[in-house]
Amino acid sequence: QVQLVESGGGLVQPGESLRLSCAASGIIFRFYTMGWYRQAPGKQRELVAAITGGRSTNYADSVKGRFTISRDNAKNTVYLQMNRLLPEDTAVYYCNTGILGVDYWGQGTQVTVSS
Repeated sequence: QVQLVESGGGLVQPGESLRLSCAASGIIFRFYTMGWYRQAPGKQRELVAAITGGRSTNYADSVKGRFTISRDNAKNTVYLQMNRLLPEDTAVYYCNTGILGVDYWGQGTQVTVSS
């Protein structure tokens, strides 16, 4: 079965960096678009960044220039490098892929940006 396992969250101060990782199993990873979403308390889950199998990327306007999504097909892993973090980046971050109309999600990793 499809499994997505995130790691790398934590508590950081504004302006610092974090790198999130999502290890995928149960899929032919290189074929699928992978996405990072986030959900802050009281808000809807939103797309942060996505990367296709061909490595085309797209980003939410709020993170452009600060976050970078990448993938390592040999390791079945997608990354989210987050630089110049802001308090409003605080959220639970989820890894996602969609296969034949079904969405798969990881368990989420908490990112807290606070001084």
